[in-house]
Order: sequence, then structure tokens, then C-alpha cells
Amino acid sequence: MVREMPNTAYRRLGLDRALMEIGPRVAAFLDLGEHRAEFTWDIGDSVEQRHFTVTLARIAFRAEPRCLVTFVDHTGELRTEQNLRREMATDSLTGLPNRSGFGDMLETVIASGNSNYAVMVVDLDRFSRINACLGSMAGDELLMALARRIKGALRVRDMLARTGGDEFGILLSLDDSRDEAEHVAKRIRAVLSAPFRLSDYEIHVSCSIGIAFVDETVNEAEDVIRHAQFAVKRSKHSGQAEAYQNQAFVRAREEFALETALRRAIEESQLTLHYQPICDLATGRIVSFEALARWTDRDGVPQSPSTFIPVAEESGLIVPLGRWAIDEAVRTLASWDRRSGGDCGVSVSVNLSAIQLQRDAVAPIVAAALDQHGLPGHRLRLELTESALVAEPDRIARVLHALKALGTTIAMDDFGTGYSNLAYLQKLPIDILKIDRSFVTGMLADRDKVAIVRAVLGLAAALNMRTVAEGIEAVEVGQTLAALGCTCGQGYAYSRPLEGDAAYQLLRESNN
Repeated sequence: MVREMPNTAYRRLGLDRALMEIGPRVAAFLDLGEHRAEFTWDIGDSVEQRHFTVTLARIAFRAEPRCLVTFVDHTGELRTEQNLRREMATDSLTGLPNRSGFGDMLETVIASGNSNYAVMVVDLDRFSRINACLGSMAGDELLMALARRIKGALRVRDMLARTGGDEFGILLSLDDSRDEAEHVAKRIRAVLSAPFRLSDYEIHVSCSIGIAFVDETVNEAEDVIRHAQFAVKRSKHSGQAEAYQNQAFVRAREEFALETALRRAIEESQLTLHYQPICDLATGRIVSFEALARWTDRDGVPQSPSTFIPVAEESGLIVPLGRWAIDEAVRTLASWDRRSGGDCGVSVSVNLSAIQLQRDAVAPIVAAALDQHGLPGHRLRLELTESALVAEPDRIARVLHALKALGTTIAMDDFGTGYSNLAYLQKLPIDILKIDRSFVTGMLADRDKVAIVRAVLGLAAALNMRTVAEGIEAVEVGQTLAALGCTCGQGYAYSRPLEGDAAYQLLRESNN
């Protein structure tokens, strides 16, 4: 039993309420004959609420059942824990919910079963450059100003969070249609269009916006946020707010899986090179072979180069892939020389990616491969596309001159499909122009294509360059190109790409 105490003590300790709320539980505890029980008990309003663990224990007293009631106050611990959780879920700079807090809010919405919500991710463009030029303090000041502006563009019921360094997340409550999210995105762009004043600088900020909608097919908050972030990537290309599209996400996941498999294939040497002959159109002799990467995955499924090469370029795997291709092509050509008892009479062409030229030390790699396999530079042709010149023309020019100093031959692939500056092209050490197959296929029935081919051949002659026509699928096309003055050609009219041994056998049969 609880010993009686003065009324002031009851009020001070809250025992008057305890007797009313806990008394019946004590009576039930004694009636049931239990020996021990424990439960939690909260008292007070939401501001000054206190939290107790109450333990009931049966004791013997003069042969009558009695109960010892113990109160353990956990209020301080719980308040500390709540404060820590609040701090962990809050961005210290802006005072907004952080990624964790935003996820908690979204989880609550998903658990409620209400699908009239959307998640919007606002990603700032070039913020890292602002941070680097003006310093982190100016960057922090800009983020706080951005948060205020974005908050002003939202409705009262919308919730703003800072989900990353230069990324904001918004939980939108939708009334009638999904078009509301588009309207909010327009307002955000509008308020960010006005410049920000930082110190003596006037900063213009742009952003990319991705939107994902909550629906019954998504059960995890992180999935919705990830969908919105994926839509941001599309927004960076389109320049408009983009909504998540499941098919695009599926394709992205497939590409990521392909990237993982390709990385493993490169590490485990699963790729091979096939070789397509390049023939002198006047004599029909093979003068070179173009090395083309081929990949059959672990399941025995051939992967198209048009599929895995773009993935390699986007992921950066084109760098190790390109290194391997250079070494493998030179090694194969050296092995053909040994089988022939000397120079087998052909060179080998290897494609260089724009990414490879920008990120890798191509000239030293080529020099090392030639030295290791004992071949002179003129036995190797290196092909690059017009697009490779666009990003960093001065750097590419230095790389090409370094390659030319090794004695290699430089060819421009797919000529006519890019955006070459002809004045700049004249200054580069390019030996060969390769006419794209799109101009060659069907040229006998298309006067415009014939005119384009004539123009390319005339340009090559003026620049003292040789020419190679790609995609020749009929002997008559090759004969016409030869009559027009084209030097060499390649295509199915001569041979498909072949494995190394088969290519060498074709060389022996054709040139002997």
C-alpha cells in the first residue's frame, strides 16, 4: 500500500493522480496473485510530461497481501534521446530536416497509405564552382539564402529539407492532380532566377529538378527519393523539371548491371579483338586490319559493341579497355610477323575514345606497347572521331603530335558526321580520312551521297590525306569509289571482322 502523505506532497509528486491511475492496476495485480509486474507511465502535458517505469512487487506484511510500488524517472534520458534524434534529423546549417529526417517524414506518409504526395529534388547547378571560388563561408551563406527562397515558393503544407550538400528535397501534398508538382517547380525556378548578392559578387543560380510520385507500388522512402534523383539527371540534359519514368530507370539499372559485368570481364580478360581487313581499292590487297572489341558474357551471350562501348565511356571503363586493346592489337600483329618470318605487310588500326584521350596518357602507353612487342610506330594506326576534338582541342592536338612523333598513323573516323573545324583540322597531324558508312551505303542510287563523297575526297586531296571508305557491301560500290579517287575501303564486300587466326589466314590467302 502507499502510505498516506500530506496533500501538498501528493500535489508535488503527482501521487494524487498516481493513486487514481495506478491504484486500480495495483488492486488487479494483487487479485491475480502475481508476484511482479512492470509497465510505463506518463504524467503531465506535452511540454512538461514526465516518463516513469513502474514496478509492482508482492510483499508479505502481517499475513496480508501488500504491494511495493517503485517509480523510476526516465524523463531526463528520454528528453536527451529525443534531442539527439532531433539533432540527427536536422541540418545544422539551415535548420531544415536533413536526409534522415526527410526520409522519416516520407516513411510516415507511405505508411499512412495516402498516395497524394510527390517528392521533388532540387539540385543546384555549378555550386561546387561557387564554393571553390568564393569559399565555404560564402557557399554556406548562399545555401541559407536559397533555402529561404525555396521555402517562400512552397505552400504551407509542403515540407522542405536539405538532403545533400547542394541538394534540397521537398515533400509535396497534392490535392487534385500531379500537375501541381509542375507548378511548384516553375515557382522555384522563378524565385531562383533573381541573382543573389554575396560580398561584392552577384551570383546567378540555376537548378535541375526531378519529381517522383508516391504510389502503391513503392514501399520504401529511399526508393521514392532515388527515383526523384534519377529524374534530376534527365533534367540536367533537358533543362526542364522532369518526372520519374519507370522505363528510363529500368534502362539505367540494366546499364549499371552491364557496367558491373563489363568491369569483371575486363579484369578477367574475357574480351577479344576481331579484325576487319582494309583493302587497297586499286589492287584489292589487304593493307591493314581494324581491331574491333568483342565480348561474350559469362552466360555465353554476345554483347553488341554499340551497347557496351557507350557504357564503358560513361563509366570510365573505356580507359582500361583502351589500354588493353592497344596492347592486344600490337601483340597480335607481332605474332603475325613471327608466323610470316618477317614483316607480314600490314598495319593494325585501333580506335581511340575521346574519354581515353582526355583522361589517359595515351602516347606513353602506345610507346610502351610498341617497345614491348618490337614493332615500329608506322605499323600502328590510331583512329579517333570528330567528336574527340570538340571537348579539349588543344590537349587533343598535343596528344596527337606526341603520337605522330612515335611514327604512328592518325586517322579520323566517321568523317562528315561530326563538327570539325576545317581550319583546325588542317593543323592536326592527320594522315587518313575515313568516310562514314552512312554516305557509302546506297550511294549508287543517291546522287547527294555521291556528291558528299566527292567533296570529302576533294578535301582529303587538298590536305594531302589518304581516304578509307567504310561500309562497302558490294564490289560495285568499291569500284565506283576507286574511280572517284578513294584510296582504300572496308566492309562486308571484303570480309566481316574475324578472329586473329582467321584474319591471318585471310591475309595469307589474299596477298600471296
